[in-house]
Order: sequence, then C-alpha cells, then structure tokens
Amino acid sequence: MTAPAPKKDPWDLPDVSGLTVGVLGGTGDQGRGLAYRLAKAGQKVVIGSRAADRARGAAEEIGHGVEGADNAECARRGDVVIVAVPWDGHAATLEGLREELAGKLVVDCVNPLGFDKKGAYALVPEEGSAAEQAAALLPDSRVTAAFHHLSAVLLRDPAIERIETDVMVLGEVRADCEIVQALAGRVPGMRGVFAGRLRNAHQVESLVANLISVNRRYKAHAGLRLTDL
Repeated sequence: MTAPAPKKDPWDLPDVSGLTVGVLGGTGDQGRGLAYRLAKAGQKVVIGSRAADRARGAAEEIGHGVEGADNAECARRGDVVIVAVPWDGHAATLEGLREELAGKLVVDCVNPLGFDKKGAYALVPEEGSAAEQAAALLPDSRVTAAFHHLSAVLLRDPAIERIETDVMVLGEVRADCEIVQALAGRVPGMRGVFAGRLRNAHQVESLVANLISVNRRYKAHAGLRLTDL
C-alpha cells in the first residue's frame, strides 16, 4: 500500500524576489504605500497612472528603484499587478486593460465604500465584491484579493520599519494565493494568510468600514492580526 503524500506546510511559500510588481493606482495613497514597502523590501516595482508623467514623478518621490509608466505599460510589465484604484474608477480601469492583464496574476485591494454623516459603510457591487467584479471583467487573468486592511499612513511613513499586520488573501487557485502571501511576507512584520475563495471577498472588503470607525474613535491606524496561527 502506497503511503499518502505528506501534507504541504501552509507556510512553505514560493520565492517571489524576482517578480516585477505593477501597481495600478500607484499615485494614490494606498498604491504609493504598497509600492514603497515592496520596493524597500527589494521587489522590482512599476507604478501606473493614466498619465505617465504623473506616475514617473510619483516614482521619483518614492525612490528605491520604483519606476513609473502609464497604466497600460504598468500592466504589461508586471508579473503581478496590484489594483489600487478608487472604487468609482475600478470597472472602467480594468475594462480598458483587459488585453494587457491577460495571463497576469491580478491582486485586487479595492474596497467598495460609501460615506455619509454616520461614517463609512460597505457597498455591495452587483458581482458581490470588487474582487469578483475584477474576475468578471478579466476572464483571462488570475484574480486574487488582498491588502485591504493596511493603513496608507503607516505604509508611507519611512520612520516605521515594521508593519505589524496580517494580510488576508483570497483566490480560486492556491498557488496564486501563495505568491501573494509571499509578497506580503516580504514586508517586515507583515504576514500573508490564505482566507478562502473570491466568493468570500465581500466581507473582507467591507470590514474596512469597521476599521475606519475604529481609527476615527481611537485616533489610530488599526490593522488586522489573526490569532492561533
């Protein structure tokens, strides 16, 4: 009788140091912060914007070898492409880059939120979540969801050496999720944790509304840490 294959260690993640990361929306606060942390950790990073000049200017400010390009060039150059655009431009941006993103590993970190006098609240896209909208718009891409709960203020602060937080990663293919987990783990203090399939992305995205309430009440930059792992 053949012995069963040993179970894979869930913390045995791939080497992603040689991958180029593209960041769509890299001139915004979240995109800049992610680009800065990944590039500082040694990752090759290209940020994108609708205007190449704007992206190049932001890249120069970020430093650490970050390069800037228009969104299409950013998508073409990235092995992994992070989507960090505003929610109201999410669908149009991805529709316009379907060809450039074909075959790519796409990481959606967009949080569909509304704001009124009571504060932030979660929106429910027709597809169920921003990540599922991305998957519907990019049928030839490998879509995952991650990096939702990170403070842009902490990410961009050079005085902070470690970002002590967990990154929940969702996707349909475990190997793709492991690549994203490994990218998260390149940032000191950060840990990538597999958190299910894309159908569960809505509650991960919507939790940001609760974190905004926490941060406003306690004047903090709260993230997320999972216990017993």
